[in-house]
Amino acid sequence: QVQLVESGGGLVQAGGSLRLSCAASRIIFSVNAMGWYRQAPGKERELVARISSGSSTNYADSVKGRFTISRDNAKNTVYLQMNSLKPEDTGVYYCNAVIGRSTPLASWGQGTQVTVSS
Repeated sequence: QVQLVESGGGLVQAGGSLRLSCAASRIIFSVNAMGWYRQAPGKERELVARISSGSSTNYADSVKGRFTISRDNAKNTVYLQMNSLKPEDTGVYYCNAVIGRSTPLASWGQGTQVTVSS
């Protein structure tokens, strides 16, 4: 059974930091790129960070230089370190395996809410 379990969200002031974690089923984690997606209120879900199975990374321009994605292959876990948070980073964050540039592979988990106050 494919599972994605996100955690680590919360309420933080602008300029603060959060670290998100996502535990994934081995079946999708071990051979795929993984990514963090964000769905802001009233907007479509977008990919903000991607890490390949070989740990090459890509970021959306809006988070470049502030967010860092990493993976622990032994734990089937992907992380998102978010620094210098801005109110526009507010949203529900989801992880998923990534096919191609941004297509999600599996069903979505519950996500984790990030709220940045000004």
